[in-house]
Amino acid sequence: MLKRLIQDIRDGKVSVDQAMKLLKLLPYEEMDNILLDHHRYLRKGFPEVVYGPGKSIRQLKDIVSTFLEQKVPILITRIDEQKAQGLCRQVPAMRYDHVARAVYHPGSKNNPIDENQKNEEKVLVVTAGTSDLPVAREATLTLRLMGIGHEELIDVGVAGIHRLFSHIRRLQSSSVIICIAGMEGALPSIVAGLVRCPVVAVPTSTGYGSNLNGIVPLLAMLNSCAPGIGVVNIDNGFGAAALAASILWS
Repeated sequence: MLKRLIQDIRDGKVSVDQAMKLLKLLPYEEMDNILLDHHRYLRKGFPEVVYGPGKSIRQLKDIVSTFLEQKVPILITRIDEQKAQGLCRQVPAMRYDHVARAVYHPGSKNNPIDENQKNEEKVLVVTAGTSDLPVAREATLTLRLMGIGHEELIDVGVAGIHRLFSHIRRLQSSSVIICIAGMEGALPSIVAGLVRCPVVAVPTSTGYGSNLNGIVPLLAMLNSCAPGIGVVNIDNGFGAAALAASILWS
């Protein structure tokens, strides 16, 4: 936002008085028990992502309206379908991805991620099973809004490991791999043993009783003997994408 504002002042598109009004939003804006972190874009390269549960449609509408004015990408995660549809009815510009369980808007085409953060490298999002797809789609949606190239490789878990090996060249040509698995969480260890690039491991709550809602794959991934693995929280597709972006942008 600040970079665009300075450019607009230089180009005569924004007056000094208009600029001062916009600068009042920095570094954060207070609204209805919410403090919107407008400096997040400057610090991290991507605007604040909103966690949907616990917020009313009115609160979400206020947040979305503010971000739409700034023309930045918008992402609201973990929002149930009823609330998402209510929000989209009130703000038709928003879109709902029912698989990712997220409401989003790409922002202005004239307001991309900073040029020094752009690259042509690819993130490969790999899942052990189709049941892990909601977490994968949260990751790929985040990557898309960040302007990061990505591909998906779905349902290549260890129960049929030959499916993974047939994609070995795709794995080894990736810049970062996000590897998502539930059950016993073995897939990231195998993938990390085959590739040179960083692997972001995401445990999921997919699995039967002794999976303990993702605790078992979380501990398995933390205890992997394969080097080059970073582990995020259970079902945290957004966090995995954010870590992959930090790796690419560093």
